[in-house]
Amino acid sequence: MQSHLTAAPPANQSELEKESFLHQGMRLPFVLIVLCFAAWGLAGNLTDPLVSVFGSVFSMSAFQSSLVQFAYYGAYFALAIPAAWINSQLGYKGGVLIGLLLAATGGFLFYPASIVMTYAMFLIALFTLAAGLSILETSANPYVMAMGPRHNATRRLNFAQAFNPIGSNLGVLLAAIFILPHVNPATAVDRAALSQQELESMQSMELQAVMGPYITLALLYIVIAIAIAMVRVPEHEGLMADRKREVVKLPGSRLGRLLKNRRYSFGVVAQFFNVAAQTCTWTFTLHYITENLGVNSTIAGYWLQASLLIFLFSRFIMVGLMGRFDPRMLMTLMCVLGVGLSVFAVVSGGVAGAIAIVLLSACISLLFPTIYGIALEGLGQDTKYGAAGLVMAIVGGALIPPLQGWVVDMTSARVSYLVVAGCFLVIVGYGAYVLRHPTPVSTSAEDIA
Repeated sequence: MQSHLTAAPPANQSELEKESFLHQGMRLPFVLIVLCFAAWGLAGNLTDPLVSVFGSVFSMSAFQSSLVQFAYYGAYFALAIPAAWINSQLGYKGGVLIGLLLAATGGFLFYPASIVMTYAMFLIALFTLAAGLSILETSANPYVMAMGPRHNATRRLNFAQAFNPIGSNLGVLLAAIFILPHVNPATAVDRAALSQQELESMQSMELQAVMGPYITLALLYIVIAIAIAMVRVPEHEGLMADRKREVVKLPGSRLGRLLKNRRYSFGVVAQFFNVAAQTCTWTFTLHYITENLGVNSTIAGYWLQASLLIFLFSRFIMVGLMGRFDPRMLMTLMCVLGVGLSVFAVVSGGVAGAIAIVLLSACISLLFPTIYGIALEGLGQDTKYGAAGLVMAIVGGALIPPLQGWVVDMTSARVSYLVVAGCFLVIVGYGAYVLRHPTPVSTSAEDIA
């Protein structure tokens, strides 16, 4: 009788642990990592308006200026595998710290870029910033999933990702207040008529305005890194396993397992087109609004701000809905709606089309963490490199915006949203696949052995 009484509390404690959202003692580390989600959202959407800004400052086409996104998201692709290696050697916390410090370095590079005043130098600064954010995101996403019970890891990631649009809104607001108003409305023809000295003076004022928010962002990243470095993370089984040093590379067997796992490999493709849809929607919102409503870039920036607010509120709404409805079904339905809104924006134009563009953010809101969580299910020891593959898929934000920019140059901003409709269609296909195959098949080394 006595033995039963003494055994009961540990069993109850175990049940409590299973039902909890986080492991015991993880609240402060979780809050700090969630702050990272907001911080990289701020950088991403502070960058979106730069396509339009650099197009004006350097008198470039939409295709040329969209190389901003190529540099930014291309860095995500290039650094994802190195980030997985860093995580295998230093653990997720080490990866987060390295990512924050490298991103801060990129922010500080905006100072010499504003002095040199060349497009290439700004692209180097953006690439460095995004390289740090790639390491940060590759580390922070699985870190959040490991901070609590496995059964609610996807919902926990959705909750953390819900704070990303808070940073996104702040980034757009900073651009609308500190960058866009300082961009001279002079056209390429007007600028060509200026003397070299007058043109350089105008560009210097514009690029100084671009520099300020990025220097501030770099300082923020350093503060967050110091706070995370000082916080002790309690030892839990899942996190301790993630901290074990792995003397591994990405062998053919590991890559082969990931490629053969259709749930995962199709998920990487879906993530590619998800990030492409998101980047294209927000990057060319300014083009669509100015072209169809005849307003200036500052007013168009407020439409983009509204789009990000829709994204923010929708993220939290979707987290709530996931407690009642199948996330796979929600993902599929929102992407079907995304196709419809994109086509409507092409056909309609005007204020109605602009509203449709803004509402696309609701369709995008749940996609990244939902695809991420679904694709990683059942990967076991392959999770670190699987996470890297899903972050590499962010290169969709580098490759597809130049395509949409080319469509803008050849036709119009309105017609270019057919590109966004095509991206949503691919994700609809992934949603249909995971609904037909609801149970993940484990292909990790630990399960095969």
